[in-house]
Amino acid sequence: MLGVPSGAGPLRAVRRSSNPMTAQRVRAILGPTNTGKTHLAIERLLAHSSGIIGFPLRLLARENYERMVAAKGAASVALITGEEKIVPPNARWFSCTVEAMPLDQMAEFVAVDEIQLCADPDRGHVFTDRLLHARGLVETMFLGAETIRPLLRRLVPGVEIESRPRLSQLTHLGGSKLTRLPPRSAIVAFSATEVYAIAELIRRRRGGCAVVMGQLSPRTRNAQVALYQDREVDYLVATDAIGMGLNMDVNHVAFAGLSKFDGARARPLSPAEIAQIAGRAGRGMRDGTFGTTGTCPALPDEIAEAVETHRFDPIERLFWRNSDLDFAGPDALLASLNRPPPTHGLTAGNEASDVMTLSSLASVPDIRALVRSSRAIRLLWDACQIPDFRKLGDETHTRLCARIFTHVIRDGHVPEAWMESQIAAFARPEGDIDSLMHRLSGIRVCSYIAARRDWVRDAARWQERARVVEDQLSDALHERLTARFVDRRAASLIRRLDESSGDDELLSAVTSRGEVVVEGHPVGRVAGLDLLPDPDCDHPDRRLLLRAARRALRSEIPRRVRVLTAADDGEFDFSADGRFLVWDDAPIARLRGGEDMLRPRIEVLDNAFLDGVQRERVRARLAAWLDRQVQDVMAPLFAARAAVEQDPALRGVMHRLMEQGGVVADVGPLSPVLRARLKTLGVRVGRHAVLMPALLRPHAMRLRAILLAVRAGRPIPAIPSAGAVSVPVNDPRDPLLAPLGWIVAGPVRLRLDIAEKMSAELRWRARNGPVPLPDGLSSRLGVRPEAVAAILKALDIPVRAARPLKDSEYGPVAPPMLAVTQDARRRQRQQQQRTRPVPVEMDRPAGPATGLAVADRSRPAPRPGGERRPATHVPDGPFAALAVLKQRRS
Repeated sequence: MLGVPSGAGPLRAVRRSSNPMTAQRVRAILGPTNTGKTHLAIERLLAHSSGIIGFPLRLLARENYERMVAAKGAASVALITGEEKIVPPNARWFSCTVEAMPLDQMAEFVAVDEIQLCADPDRGHVFTDRLLHARGLVETMFLGAETIRPLLRRLVPGVEIESRPRLSQLTHLGGSKLTRLPPRSAIVAFSATEVYAIAELIRRRRGGCAVVMGQLSPRTRNAQVALYQDREVDYLVATDAIGMGLNMDVNHVAFAGLSKFDGARARPLSPAEIAQIAGRAGRGMRDGTFGTTGTCPALPDEIAEAVETHRFDPIERLFWRNSDLDFAGPDALLASLNRPPPTHGLTAGNEASDVMTLSSLASVPDIRALVRSSRAIRLLWDACQIPDFRKLGDETHTRLCARIFTHVIRDGHVPEAWMESQIAAFARPEGDIDSLMHRLSGIRVCSYIAARRDWVRDAARWQERARVVEDQLSDALHERLTARFVDRRAASLIRRLDESSGDDELLSAVTSRGEVVVEGHPVGRVAGLDLLPDPDCDHPDRRLLLRAARRALRSEIPRRVRVLTAADDGEFDFSADGRFLVWDDAPIARLRGGEDMLRPRIEVLDNAFLDGVQRERVRARLAAWLDRQVQDVMAPLFAARAAVEQDPALRGVMHRLMEQGGVVADVGPLSPVLRARLKTLGVRVGRHAVLMPALLRPHAMRLRAILLAVRAGRPIPAIPSAGAVSVPVNDPRDPLLAPLGWIVAGPVRLRLDIAEKMSAELRWRARNGPVPLPDGLSSRLGVRPEAVAAILKALDIPVRAARPLKDSEYGPVAPPMLAVTQDARRRQRQQQQRTRPVPVEMDRPAGPATGLAVADRSRPAPRPGGERRPATHVPDGPFAALAVLKQRRS
């Protein structure tokens, strides 16, 4: 049986009989990354007649297995990981993960890579066990960092230590934006969420990237790396999994973070860990660089220097777990696993998942009833060591281990129906990236179980079945990653830009829809007479890209000028702010104030594609359109001016109306004859201004607002909606609203024509004395009833407030009354002067003073006989109800 990490059974027997302290030769090759340590170990392994090498990752074991197969042939090389077992009958060289090294297999050469992982609190006990006990018959080699040197000398007496310098220089470059990273860069993040976010940004800005994470299967990882190595993309986004010997053509490593979650807490990376990852930059004799990116804080100078010079504090302790286990019972097994370290420099690590699973199952009565022999306890321990690849965070994994143990101890094997149902549940290649990665984790558990020949019948068939499903999921995951994070056309364009020395080498064109493409990739669109770049285009050579795009406009812009000059008037408009003239949904000219408000100047916007002749053609076409707009909208004003050309008395008034766009605050006194003449021309002389009501309609109001704002060099004011007669006062000092025809009236602005009409109407009502306010006045003004009095007061229309009843009075409260205006009082005085008393001759006796009767024309003469004129009954009058009550009482 092949060995497992516990070191139980035959593995322990081999260790005891081999006395590792007297092995032929034990060597340690120490140094930073890119020193050729792994290459040397593979050469030494293949130089012996047999050999075993352990790697920290399944990906590395698979990568070096393929190298060994290329050198020795598939029949002589084995691959052993937790999930994969490829062991030909005559295999002599083994590529393994450290946990799966078959130490019961005698071999001349044994090597362990990344031996400094003895200091890892989670997996370190496995590496420490191999350091103390794994030996080759002829040669043993440990590969790792210089930081383990002191403990290596203490724990492995007689070890030969060889230091190797890095083959290339590693230089710190500081921080850099993600979008400014050079090609052939690897961006390192420490969570799947960060990896996805960064990869999405790189796709949008740089064309795409490959993604490498520890959860990927070797097939998916190799496919993603092939994207990068084959230069389909120039960027790699990865977790710290790339720090463990994955060799790729990386020139620069950028850290997107300097801390990681280690399963229990978030902790900062140690300088040695930073160096391990940064060392992926620069392979062979090619120098590399490293730095930070995104929101990652800058590396402290002392850490950057330590990484560059490869000087770090030595490791002070290695993590250890007893491998000489006691299988007398579950409690004895747990006690032996928790035995304290035997020597200084060794310490217990974090509680591993296999020990926690064993502790949980050992307390289950049904499980304890089945472990009555040493074989059963060994089987239980093997079941507890099934890796928890899914990391669901609940008891699902514990129940799985219990099920496997129960099936094997009772039935001798795992039922085929159960294996089929488990594999089939994961054999679904549809879904998103996270779903596929979850299923890959599940199928890895199935592969681990299928690889145990003592657990399943026909293990080879089940391994093949699981491998097929894993390959399907891997291919689907690669497709999803590529579809989401790679834009091959954009990546090809950016690479051409990186490689080209000028824009003349790049093909550019304008499509029929106005899109500008360079090398087949859209980089913007033509709007109006200019190029609008794509805002997502943020390539470092953006200027070169746009220069190539503009070259395509050299022939396109003359064509568009011809189209513009022949366009219908309906294709032109003002911009929303009124400052520009728009064609093809883009501004092409700016309006400037001129000597005449109705004829503003037109300035064609700066455009490198237009020559002087083309610019003048565009300006003339826009000027013709604008003149027609003004003539059509302001037609009543132009007609009135033409009608008074020969009338000197009105020519000045119309000239001022033309200057002010239809509203003039004061033109001085005008005779009734001139007022009447202006009224026939559509001009109203009101109390507040002289205006042309036709120009207060919405369409004319907008054009007048644009013309007024252009002349004043101010933004166009907010124009009330069509049909509005009043709006709240925002800024009573705004100089543009009054010329537009909106006057301040207390809490609101009133449209001038409405204010004039209402003012005249109310004054006419109160011409003979106070009268009640008319009903519905607030709704006519579009205000609350309580605001009416303030508005009328601002319009100089006096209102007498409602008088409350005295205690002795009954009946309805007197309503607010329109008081007699000053105009009405003046007219009354004039009327009284015209109706002075006149002497008349009467039949009755003369008066005592003059002997003449005086007729008072201001009062009606009494009826003969002193009779009073009968009251006229109005059925619908306000006193009709009182009349009915009076009749009932009589």
